[in-house]
Amino acid sequence: MALIFSLLTFVVMLVALIDIIRRDDSQIKHLPKIFWIILVILLPLAGAIIWFLLGREYESDGVNMPRMRRERPAAQPQLPAPMSDSRSTEQQIADLDREIEEWRLRAEIEKRRREGGTAESDGA
Repeated sequence: MALIFSLLTFVVMLVALIDIIRRDDSQIKHLPKIFWIILVILLPLAGAIIWFLLGREYESDGVNMPRMRRERPAAQPQLPAPMSDSRSTEQQIADLDREIEEWRLRAEIEKRRREGGTAESDGA
């Protein structure tokens, strides 16, 4: 069993080293090529796995791995800009005070109508 594991580790390391050596520098991510070679030699199985997961640039028709780099978001349709209020804070507060007073007066008028309606029915 140990022989099979050792042979498998050696084959994976050899494939990783060949892959590193044959790749162009622009297709290698995160570390320079020499550091990847040293990593795979010093840590045969772990280094090879790290190389295949993080170190190499995959082609578009190959395996799609998540990128560590931030990609630009796709262009989205522009939403209309939110309406901006050009009034000052004091003007907004004054408008709110007027609105509150209007609602208070409406409530008072409605209350008097109800009281007036019951008073008319009582008197008849």
